[in-house]
Amino acid sequence: SKREIKMRKLDSTKVRPHKTEQLLHIEDHDFALRPGFGGSPIPVGIDVQVESIDSISEVDMDFTMTLYLRHYWKDERLSFRSNKNKSMTFDGRLIKKIWVPDVFFVHSKRSFIHDTTVENVMLRVYPDGNVLFSLRITVSAMCFMDFSRFPLDTQNCSLELESYAYNEDDLMLYWKHGNKSLSTDEHISLSQFFIEEFSASSGLAFYSSTGWYNRLFINFALRRHIFFFVLQSYFPAMLMVMLSWVSFWIDRRAVPARVSLGITTVLTMSTIMTGVSASMPQVSYIKAVDVYLWISFLFVFLSVIEYAAVNYLTTIEERKQLKKRGKASGMYSIDAVQAMAFDGCFHDTDVDMDLPAFSDRCEENETRARAASVANLDTTRIKRKRSLKGNVGRIILQNNHVIDTYSRIIFPSVYIVFNFFYWGLYL
Repeated sequence: SKREIKMRKLDSTKVRPHKTEQLLHIEDHDFALRPGFGGSPIPVGIDVQVESIDSISEVDMDFTMTLYLRHYWKDERLSFRSNKNKSMTFDGRLIKKIWVPDVFFVHSKRSFIHDTTVENVMLRVYPDGNVLFSLRITVSAMCFMDFSRFPLDTQNCSLELESYAYNEDDLMLYWKHGNKSLSTDEHISLSQFFIEEFSASSGLAFYSSTGWYNRLFINFALRRHIFFFVLQSYFPAMLMVMLSWVSFWIDRRAVPARVSLGITTVLTMSTIMTGVSASMPQVSYIKAVDVYLWISFLFVFLSVIEYAAVNYLTTIEERKQLKKRGKASGMYSIDAVQAMAFDGCFHDTDVDMDLPAFSDRCEENETRARAASVANLDTTRIKRKRSLKGNVGRIILQNNHVIDTYSRIIFPSVYIVFNFFYWGLYL
């Protein structure tokens, strides 16, 4: 009936909706061509909001960044009539049907558009044909780092944007709002770096086959936090160097003590150096941390060499004394303190010790000397125990070589001067 027909017309849910393509007249134009094809280059404005810097890798020399990339241009083919002058917003399905700038990231290793829960793409079209195209992208790009001052370094990295197909005769990239086109999240932070600066710049890139292209730069400076490396590398190295100096206060005849201390500090320094090198790229130049660790290793190594010289000179000196005594008595007699040069430990008695290479006559004299001292053995031990505590310091001082005396002053002084110049040069 006529009434039913009228009711159907008034029911808006039954009215067939207008297609967006018909409203934007997409089917009437060839969007394979850029806007204003054949004329002046189309200006495309860019602004970027950095959401996060996800990682910085020294080994791979790259960084990973998540950002919102927005493009602004005008395409009169997309203009439409609107009484309220309101824009229309679309998702990624319309992108494949119209022309959009082909901006890519120079020196990027990998990148992707986020697609959870749907593809993070937004297109907004205004009645006069102005277009806003926004993407949420994560990109990993190269950062050419200089580690000559590592870990006291500041790295300057940049993310570069450029059109892939359109040179400067067809497309002009520029920052939409100048220096204010680059914004960052206030909560951006990194574990090993402090972000000193974010800035935007522009330039030109030339390719011999295709010509000149506009290029935009997102520059940021990263200053490394030093406290982590002080705890993990510098402070342990300092302790190992100072620990090696303890050898200068140990009796020169205590061979096992001084040798084991020297070897332990050398091996520990080697472990520290290996750990630092494992986390760094294999560069062909010397880093600041290498200078410090190698100089520290040299101090530890020289401490071992110092004792080798002391022990050698002590042995020569005692051999001369034994020869002088042997001329008068026909045998070599050694007291308990001198015996430490051979076996590295104190003896409870002051009886003379013989060497295996001595003659039978020396063995007989030694046997008589031991038999004569058996009666006074207990008395000698008691006296030695009473006097040992008070005379330890005196014994150590009297039995130190002159090289040890000078080493106690020279090694710490030179190491302090080295630290002064090192931190003054790199900080």
